[in-house]
This record gives sequence, C-alpha cells and structure tokens, in this order.
Amino acid sequence: MPTPPFVLALRERVGTEPLWLSGATAVILRETHEDPHVLLIRRSDTGEWTPVSGIVDPGEDPHVTVVREAMEEASVRIEVERLIWLHTTEMVVYANGDQTQYLDHCFRCRWISGDPEPGDDEATDAAFFPVTTLPPISDRHRQMIELALENRSETQLGPRASATGPELDDR
Repeated sequence: MPTPPFVLALRERVGTEPLWLSGATAVILRETHEDPHVLLIRRSDTGEWTPVSGIVDPGEDPHVTVVREAMEEASVRIEVERLIWLHTTEMVVYANGDQTQYLDHCFRCRWISGDPEPGDDEATDAAFFPVTTLPPISDRHRQMIELALENRSETQLGPRASATGPELDDR
C-alpha cells in the first residue's frame, strides 16, 4: 500500500503542507561464504535502489514496521538485530507536491527466508547484492549499509559524516 490511510486523512486537512512522520528502514544482510549481501528494492516511484523502508503506523513500534515492510515490499522474512541509526531526513517533496520529513529509525536486520521479489506496487524489483558491488544508491543509503556492516554497539544519533563530503548540517 503506497500511502497509509492515516496519512491520506491528514492530507485531507493539511493539503501538501509539510508533515512530520516516523519512518523505519531495514538494512537486511545475508551472510555468504564471500562478501555479505544486502537486500535492495527498486522503487516504483523513482526507479532508485534502496533498502526496504516504510512509514510507521500509529501505535506501531518501528522494529515491527521493518518486519512488515520486508514482507510487503520484498516478500522476505527477517529478524531485527538492533537499531543502528536514528536521524532526521531531508524534506521529501513528492511528485504530487506533498512535503514530508521523517524521523527515520534504521535497523540492522538478518534475512531468515524467502526469495526476494516485489510484494506490492511500491517496488519493481528486489534482489540481494554483494556489499562490494552495489548498484548506484544515494549517499544516505550507502551510509546505512556501512553502519550495518560496522555493527558497532552504539546507535548513531543524528548526522553522519558523508563518505564523499563534509558532515551534514546539525538541525
């Protein structure tokens, strides 16, 4: 389901004005004999490869969101290992003019079962990629994958220095 009903109801009241929502992202890893693999989906709206992600429903815990989204978007079962990054995204402006900014909860997850394939209309493809040969992805998504691979005990709070540039603005 592309837009949750509660967001549609809010949009009826605020139009395209900025909404502040909670999001959740799953960096899903599968161990192999060689390099680990990461699951990415190709988004139907932008064509970009990204980790599985979604909007946290009212009353839903973010770690439950990523388990649900992994099944909905990529048809796989996962286990959440831990929260790796809590940060605020840039303002997102959708094709219809809706503006949204997310408090994103990024989790390191382990693939349990299922062959990746699009499970809904939000993705046109789903596949595992060796972490050493990823398709083109955004810096933010690359940072998520790096954090998952580092597997540090502490959660990254706020901005992370870009691999290709200076640290992001403080908000």
